[in-house]
Amino acid sequence: MSSARVNSSSPSLLSDFKEITKMRLAISVVFSSVAGYFLGAETVDFVVVLLLAIGGYFMVGASNAYNQIIEKDLDALMDRTKNRPVPSGRMSVTTAFIIASVFTVLGLVVLYIINPKTAMFGGISIFLYVSIYTPLKTKTPLSVFVGAFPGAIPFMLGWVAASGEFSIEPGTLFMIQFFWQFPHFWAIGWWLYDDYKKGGFFMLPTGKRDKGTAIQIVLYSIWTILVSLIPVFGVTGRLYLTPVSGVIILVLGIGMLYYAVRLFKLKTAQAAKKLMLASVSYITLLQIVYVLDKFIREWI
Repeated sequence: MSSARVNSSSPSLLSDFKEITKMRLAISVVFSSVAGYFLGAETVDFVVVLLLAIGGYFMVGASNAYNQIIEKDLDALMDRTKNRPVPSGRMSVTTAFIIASVFTVLGLVVLYIINPKTAMFGGISIFLYVSIYTPLKTKTPLSVFVGAFPGAIPFMLGWVAASGEFSIEPGTLFMIQFFWQFPHFWAIGWWLYDDYKKGGFFMLPTGKRDKGTAIQIVLYSIWTILVSLIPVFGVTGRLYLTPVSGVIILVLGIGMLYYAVRLFKLKTAQAAKKLMLASVSYITLLQIVYVLDKFIREWI
């Protein structure tokens, strides 16, 4: 009976695959890309949407697998990550590398089928994430700044997939998600500070859970809101947001800012966790509002 219980509770091959590719994260990234596509597409082609989703998942999954290979020894030191497939020994480095390599090739091929620029930006994203951001995490708090570049590409990538061009519209989408990265990841860094410290990761701008970090979180939350509202003023080409939707975005932003200010006041891990959740809600709802705003204007 005891061995049966152990076996039933042991991670399956499927769960290890989900973990090595970080399925939930990958799906959220795909969601951002698809939202960007809907914003940029003059006529929606669901074949392209499917290719974007598949190619995007491959690229994110590959990035995460490479990351877990590089950080396997550090992951073994942290409670949050020690049970991942590679550090726990359930999956060999060779197997993880094969998954990452195959996913990279498949992702680039699928994105190239959409158009070359989409594949190019996908390649840039995986290169920055794996080759620059990941090694910097144990060396400098600036790793979050570097990581914000590949992290901001998905929303923009969807527009490029739709248009085949990089212009002010995808550039604006990039900037929205770029600034959003800072309060989001600093909130995670604050919340999981003790665990990150075990692995030697520098995730907070001052390196500490202090007033300086909290102030920067508040400031970047404000910048995120302001950048998110730029399309309301009609200066971002085809990317436009009606004043009504702008008010909705502003309200959502104030909600996120509330939790940022709350973290500044309380300076607790629980307050940081709530800001992290609020930031996820903000970017998800923002993308939904942007897409709905576009289609409602077209239908009217």
